[in-house]
Amino acid sequence: MLPFDTLISFDRKAAMPVYQQVANGLISIIREGMIKPGARIPSSREMARLLRVHRKTIVAAYEELSAQDWIESLPRKGVSVSVNLPQLKPRSFKHVVNPLAYDGSTGHFFMNTGDTVLADVAAKKNYRLVLTDGFPDARIAPVDTLLRHYRLFFKKTYPEGAIMHGDKEGSANLRQALAAFLADTRAIHAGSSNLLITRGAQMAIFIAAGLLLKPGATVIVGEPSYTMANMIFEHFGARLIKVAVDENGIDVDAIEKICRKKKPDLLYVIPHHHHPTTVTLSANRRMKLLDIIRNHKLPVIEDDYDYDFHYNQSPILPLASADHNGYVLYIGSITKSFAASVRIGYLLAGRELIAQATKQREMIDIRGDVLMEEAMAVLFKNGEMQKHLKKSVKLYAERRDAFCNMLEKVWGNRVHFTKPAGGLSVWVQFDQKHKVAAIARKAAAKGLYMADGNFYNSDKIVYNSVRMGFASLNKKELDEVAAIFKSIQ
Repeated sequence: MLPFDTLISFDRKAAMPVYQQVANGLISIIREGMIKPGARIPSSREMARLLRVHRKTIVAAYEELSAQDWIESLPRKGVSVSVNLPQLKPRSFKHVVNPLAYDGSTGHFFMNTGDTVLADVAAKKNYRLVLTDGFPDARIAPVDTLLRHYRLFFKKTYPEGAIMHGDKEGSANLRQALAAFLADTRAIHAGSSNLLITRGAQMAIFIAAGLLLKPGATVIVGEPSYTMANMIFEHFGARLIKVAVDENGIDVDAIEKICRKKKPDLLYVIPHHHHPTTVTLSANRRMKLLDIIRNHKLPVIEDDYDYDFHYNQSPILPLASADHNGYVLYIGSITKSFAASVRIGYLLAGRELIAQATKQREMIDIRGDVLMEEAMAVLFKNGEMQKHLKKSVKLYAERRDAFCNMLEKVWGNRVHFTKPAGGLSVWVQFDQKHKVAAIARKAAAKGLYMADGNFYNSDKIVYNSVRMGFASLNKKELDEVAAIFKSIQ
């Protein structure tokens, strides 16, 4: 509601009646465009309270305005500004200059963060089918159970307690449950004080980079690598040193050569299901990389965003599970295991770093969704989350096989891909006769959204490739995708 008590002024000692001054004040506000035609205005009782006058004064003012066609009163709808204003009938309302307080421009300096490389999420809503970058199927997640616990915590804690407070590091219960889960599944033995809960892994990367980097720093990344992480490092003024990624993961020998010349400030590595190519760092390279980390005292961000999904065999343990003298910061995501809309990630590191990371997070967001974190903690503690992951792995393995079979059948030798041993997507490379951008446009016309491949390209390399998420597609949807692909060849 507008501050009518400051916008409408009147003088009780003036010769003009107060009701007429109030009426003129409202006319002035309408003329200036602060209130648009058809907009509701306060009732006479509410306006009298705001202006501290008798209600009869406002009733008289409203009667005057109504007589001049400035306002209209409708039964059960209240009082509103007339759609057809008296002084504006001879001309179109659009020609009246009513500048907005905020338009498209800004009158002062601000930092330009560059063009976004992520697809417009809102645009995806216009499509019947979506090939994601690699997200789980929220339809199979125990969302009802999660929300039931959420509601219970809400009723229990309102209006004080956890809904108003909570640990700055994140829910203590969730951190304890996560510490136990990481020990059971990844052999990472750390306490809850080594964990910071974040709104997704993206925030964890941002916070970690902010602590480790300063302008002029150097960061080793894969080529190709996760573009959003690259953008974060460059945002903090770092220079990227790109190292090739092949079927066995990032080139560890190249990392060693770089470290021998001049140790970089940071290594960013995705050992499991590398983004975007989905390859896994081999056991031999993992062992050598750990030696490099220890010998050169190399700080590392290990992004293990979807470790929980392995299909062919037992996974190789993360770098963080080995002896690394505290140089490895481990980042994970519950979002990738549960549902895209549940934004929970975590950063695991030494207690001193976590203390500083907590201060950084507090400046961005005083605390997370405490109730959601508490509800998620219950799912881990009662085994519901582990049961969900076990069911998901079985289902996603079937969907991976079906999706890869579809690609072979529909596209044949026009595409190249390796069936991923884990993760939620396939890295598909098209031949030069079939451009990903053109395929994406044709698919969009048929109601299928897919990325156009630009997200994965570097300044020098156009991969003509795209990640195609299979986990979120059921059989019916997969058949529809296949039919669309066949129709656009």
